[in-house]
Amino acid sequence: MKIPDSIKAELSALNDGKGVDLESWIRWEGNFSRAVGYATIFWPEFVEFDGYILREGFSENSLRGFEKQQVDSRKSIECVMNHLHILDIHYPAAIHYSVDDASKDKILLLGNVLKEIYQAKLKWQFPDRPCTVEFSIPDDPEDLIGYELSFWQKRHE
Repeated sequence: MKIPDSIKAELSALNDGKGVDLESWIRWEGNFSRAVGYATIFWPEFVEFDGYILREGFSENSLRGFEKQQVDSRKSIECVMNHLHILDIHYPAAIHYSVDDASKDKILLLGNVLKEIYQAKLKWQFPDRPCTVEFSIPDDPEDLIGYELSFWQKRHE
């Protein structure tokens, strides 16, 4: 994995200036509780509900609300129900839309990795119901909240 430029200086300063790789950094800075939390994002649970494929823990009230609004299609409903703003992985971003160490290169790397993970998991879990996974990049690349991941079933396209 290519290390984002925004992390290189931090990694280089560690270990008395000798630097470390990402894996060593996680061993020193990470913890198991956070690793468990990240697992819910990096290997999410998906469920089938009324013909939809959704992330586990979805709100049925929200789903029914979108249906009542007669959103364009089932694809649109799945897309909005399954979307994840990459910046929202960390709670302060959801409130303030800024996280001290958030940067475009980190968001791009995470979004692309999550896209691959979601594609693999959905294909494995629902082999007979192919899905499209999309990682959207905003028109303004500095608008970090605009980087978004979502998916929907191809049969809804």
